[in-house]
Amino acid sequence: MRNTAIWTAALASAALVATLGPIGPASAATAGTTLVVATNGDDTAPGTLARPLRTIQRAVDLAKPGDVIAVRGGTYALTDNITIATSGTASQPIALGAYQRERVVVDGEKLPASHTPVGGGIPRAERGTIHQEASYWRISDLEIVNGPYGVYCDGCNGNVFSRLSTHDNYESGFQLQGASSNNQILNLDSYGNRDPRKNGESADGLAVKEGSGTGNVVRGARLWNNVDDGFDAWKFTSPITIENTVSYGNGFNRWGFPDFAGDGNGFKLGGGSPAPAVGHTVRGSTAFKNAAHGLTDNGNPGALSLSRNSTYGNGGTGFDVDTSGGRAVVTANLSVTDARAAAVGSGTVATGNSWDLGGTWNASSVLSTDPAPLTGARASDGSLPPAPSFLVPRGGAAVGARF
Repeated sequence: MRNTAIWTAALASAALVATLGPIGPASAATAGTTLVVATNGDDTAPGTLARPLRTIQRAVDLAKPGDVIAVRGGTYALTDNITIATSGTASQPIALGAYQRERVVVDGEKLPASHTPVGGGIPRAERGTIHQEASYWRISDLEIVNGPYGVYCDGCNGNVFSRLSTHDNYESGFQLQGASSNNQILNLDSYGNRDPRKNGESADGLAVKEGSGTGNVVRGARLWNNVDDGFDAWKFTSPITIENTVSYGNGFNRWGFPDFAGDGNGFKLGGGSPAPAVGHTVRGSTAFKNAAHGLTDNGNPGALSLSRNSTYGNGGTGFDVDTSGGRAVVTANLSVTDARAAAVGSGTVATGNSWDLGGTWNASSVLSTDPAPLTGARASDGSLPPAPSFLVPRGGAAVGARF
């Protein structure tokens, strides 16, 4: 993913002033010290534009609430993961992102945990090319590859993660877990993540799992060609809101793993033994050509809210919300050429969906089934590219997502 223009910089009185543009409500960084990092820098330097630091970790260690870390373009090949343990504050978050329009790649290939053997475990502290246990950060415009997870955030509150690309990692591209509240994950591209140590059992594009915390939002993400699920909310006990997000091509064994164990759901909205009852919300989103279901409750008996979503060509059910005792509300959704349109439980309220409207819903029922516009380059602000015809009913029915 190409970095977007969220950084501006100027030299004034021999000092660099760098600021983050707006990336969400209450998300702008308060001006503080700017620390510049460059591949030709020196960690004994002061971290100015003329004399930058060498490693992102050194800048992270120096950063205080209100500071900005501006990373110059290039590849940062790690031998130890970037560990973020110091928090900003609600009024003075700490910002970390690419300097101006430069492409920053953070490469975890040389991290020992990236090559954990089959059946092995990854020690908690080694999870993630970026391992974060801190709050009130603004992290943006980084490309994170080849790590033991891309971003791993545990016990994180009030963070904004924007315009990140997490791909080809050896576990989930982005995982948020533990006691974590009020985080925003915006315009994430997460793809090609896989887990050789588990033969495809757990590497998702984005996982918000095994934890709790209200106010977590996913918006404008694209999650594709991951070995397990696009999105996974396994055993997360608080509601998550997902909007305007795309999940496709997940759950196929592109890596030739033996005893393949990938699930292949577009959006997995729960799970566990027993699965906690949680009312996640998914609206204005689409799941297509996943190996299994488009959207599934995965045993979650909670009051899911699914509205104006589209599924297309999934190997399983488009909308799988048949858990006994479920209290889901499923409204104005569209299923086109899935193996089955919907499995709706007796406790589910389903109204105005394509399968409720009657008739045949196939490829000829919509203006286009070509996802190419939606999977192309993002807009300059990081938002999804427009796809005004994709899965839009020819007859004008007000069902399904619009992009």
